[in-house]
Amino acid sequence: MLGARRLCVMTCTFCTAIASALLAQHSKVEATWLHRYVPALNERKHDLSSTTCHYRPIFDAGGAENTLQTVTRFAEVTLDSGGRCQTVHYDREEEIYFILKGSAGLRYGDAAYPMRTNDFTYLAAGTKHSIANDSKDDVQVLVMGFKIPPTVSIAAPSPTPKIVNVAELTEQTVEGHPTSVLYKLLIGPRTAKRDAINDAYVVVDFFLMDFAPGGTNSPHHHEAAEEIYLVLAGEGEMVAGGGMDGIEGRHPAKAGDAYYFRQNCTVGFYNQNKPGANAHILAVRAKVQLPKDDD
Repeated sequence: MLGARRLCVMTCTFCTAIASALLAQHSKVEATWLHRYVPALNERKHDLSSTTCHYRPIFDAGGAENTLQTVTRFAEVTLDSGGRCQTVHYDREEEIYFILKGSAGLRYGDAAYPMRTNDFTYLAAGTKHSIANDSKDDVQVLVMGFKIPPTVSIAAPSPTPKIVNVAELTEQTVEGHPTSVLYKLLIGPRTAKRDAINDAYVVVDFFLMDFAPGGTNSPHHHEAAEEIYLVLAGEGEMVAGGGMDGIEGRHPAKAGDAYYFRQNCTVGFYNQNKPGANAHILAVRAKVQLPKDDD
């Protein structure tokens, strides 16, 4: 009887070990970086979707992956001629809209504001907003959302949005970065003064990079921020992650490629080294909350 009981215990222990091993084999490991080719992505329903407002997620916290942390959405929205998106508002999310193509009307609060290609704006948490297309051509908008932690105090939003066009800004070098890439600083934190719009709580930087032929922003990483690169024009090699030997991982990148980088992931870009090969990348970086040390 004792032998049978011991055999049962051993069998159960063995089964538990097998089950644990199988679970470990099938457990999902969060990616350190993600890649999407925007033209190949499919439309999906969203809060702002309508029959004339088409939401195409590039990176979205509502998708199958749980890799995103502060970023809630990074998506391309297409409005048909005469199209309207649903009105939305998020109590603890800040958003950025960037007009990729066309002319649109931003509804912010109770007023409407015109926006055109390469216009961008910051949308404060808690403010009702929507976007519409009164033109005969399609409009494409890059829509970005970011969670504001509950520990952060949010001030009353501005009654009017600030809308800026990229063409109004001067390219500049950034200290600590190679001179082979020039920056336009679009949106930054409330505590800063260098960006065109300084209203953000968790967005550290929203910027446009112009790479000279053979230019690079040098592979690097951010310990407390996640980042997204969207290639608008040109092609080269995107740096995403790397091996234990210290050699960065390089991946072919062209217009329409988007890369998400988790904190501490190596990130960078090498442009083609041939005459006239300029590349333009739109990038956004947002703070992530790090686990607190129990000690």
